[in-house]
Amino acid sequence: MGVSEILAQIDREIALLQQARAILGGGSLGSGSGPGRSSKGLKKKRNLTPEGRKRIAEAVKRRWAEQKKASSSK
Repeated sequence: MGVSEILAQIDREIALLQQARAILGGGSLGSGSGPGRSSKGLKKKRNLTPEGRKRIAEAVKRRWAEQKKASSSK
């Protein structure tokens, strides 16, 4: 068994381990990744609290009021 055969076997084993990891939840090493491709990891859904939603809504209303005031004064 030559060095090239050993390296080929190691490469096959690495590929199998990467597939197993992707299946079990690693995700980023799945079939869509490879050289020259950017792999985006799994993103968690971001949940806002009711207070956070209220602050955002108030900020948007203030922005709209400022825009309306600026457009009516022209």
